[in-house]
Amino acid sequence: MTTLYELDHVARVFRMGGSQVRAVDDVSLRIDTGEFVAIEGPSGSGKSTMLQLLGALDRPSDGTITFESNDLGALSESGRTTLRRNAIGFVFQHFNLIPTLTAAENVAAAMAPTKTSKQATHDRVQELLGQVGLAERAHHLPSRLSGGEQQRVAIARALANAPRVLLADEPTGNLDSTTSIEVVDLLGRLVDEQQVTVVIVTHAEDVASRAARRIRMRDGRIAA
Repeated sequence: MTTLYELDHVARVFRMGGSQVRAVDDVSLRIDTGEFVAIEGPSGSGKSTMLQLLGALDRPSDGTITFESNDLGALSESGRTTLRRNAIGFVFQHFNLIPTLTAAENVAAAMAPTKTSKQATHDRVQELLGQVGLAERAHHLPSRLSGGEQQRVAIARALANAPRVLLADEPTGNLDSTTSIEVVDLLGRLVDEQQVTVVIVTHAEDVASRAARRIRMRDGRIAA
């Protein structure tokens, strides 16, 4: 395996009034290409802040984060935007689908900034919806899809530009237990079949237990 992420004594400090909150505190960590990693912990443990740092949505206050040997903290805003568009896919708890667009249109919207041709976009969308088992639901609006189906559309959208890593923040938080496992198993297949690195943030034991590697956080630090 090759190194995808390397974190060296990373901290993220927020100032609230006259005090400081160390949401992430002195974390050193390596994540390799093709890993399925769960970052788990209670609310306030720093796991979501960690995901924002890994996704180049935020910068560390101290330490360094490298992604494919690129220092994320040193990238310009445009460089970070380009990296997110081309290399990182995001999946969130609340799906964030555009309600007026069909499943296919929601996936295609992620490809608009790349100026991919209409035919190539169509082919890619059909391929992705087939991979997540929703080929027959391509023309349904989100309101006509179940929660699990909406999350699968969100995963297809996150994969639209062939990212090297998929970052998922509590992706099963709004799903029942059976559907949650189906979604996590889908993420696991992406690792096995496409060598996409998946990092999932969760507080659910049954979700974290399905990852190949588990990292437990507490008070901003890696506890185990």
